[in-house]
Amino acid sequence: MDKNWSETLAPVKAGLQKHGLFADKNFGQNFLFDLNLTRKIVRESGDLKDYHLMEVGPGPGGLSRILLETDSKSLTLIEKDERFTPLLSELIEHYKDDFSDNAKPVELNFCDALEFDIGTHFDQENSLYIIANLPYNVATPLLIGWLKQAPYISGMSLMFQKEVADRIVAKTGDKHYGRLAILSNYLCQTRILMTLPASAFTPPPKVKSAVVQLIPRQDVTERLKLIPILETLTAQAFNQRRKMLRSSLKSILSNYPDALTECEIKETARAEELSVADFVRLANYLDNH
Repeated sequence: MDKNWSETLAPVKAGLQKHGLFADKNFGQNFLFDLNLTRKIVRESGDLKDYHLMEVGPGPGGLSRILLETDSKSLTLIEKDERFTPLLSELIEHYKDDFSDNAKPVELNFCDALEFDIGTHFDQENSLYIIANLPYNVATPLLIGWLKQAPYISGMSLMFQKEVADRIVAKTGDKHYGRLAILSNYLCQTRILMTLPASAFTPPPKVKSAVVQLIPRQDVTERLKLIPILETLTAQAFNQRRKMLRSSLKSILSNYPDALTECEIKETARAEELSVADFVRLANYLDNH
């Protein structure tokens, strides 16, 4: 595709003014207009030509413009705020008019992304790549939901508050290490692609932001079977993270008194000292006994 296509469109900011639109705090909206940054997000995500793309919270379409440039198989936009209907509809129509028979299928859904079932909408496993500047007020619940639908996902490049991004990629012993890191890294390979200052957004948030890439592991379908136990285990352990495991996991271990010993985990250890592998070993033990 012509890489200059998006720059021939009327500026998105002008579109916002035309339709009287603004960022709504109730939707956690912070718009990203910088073409260099949006292109970098897409470029750092890798080759997307074999995948169906999904963007959540496109708003005025700043990132959508660049996703339309890619050679992906299709693009699905999920937006809860119906105020953006005219602006996104105009963007899609302009794209289809310019590219005619070469235009990829583009679908615009006005719905709550938390209720959007990927498995129903995308029937091919590993066919979907999600790229999104997520609404920060629902970013973590969205991620947890997608992790549980990981067999349908080839990868994700997601914008979070920097603190949440650090929690996702954290390693054992890091101050941000906790439940989110364990669940994310058990199911996916994770890394921070880039960090953005607050000034990159309109309106600027009060914190820095970062894009995290998550690539589901090849055996993610099998790994998902352990998630219910792993969620319960990590919730108990990190709810009282400064306590020793013999105390924080007392309600669970009362039925499995030999669990820590059998898993070669010190009962005096604290949750933050255990690796992902340690938690998985313990979860497997509980699952098999």
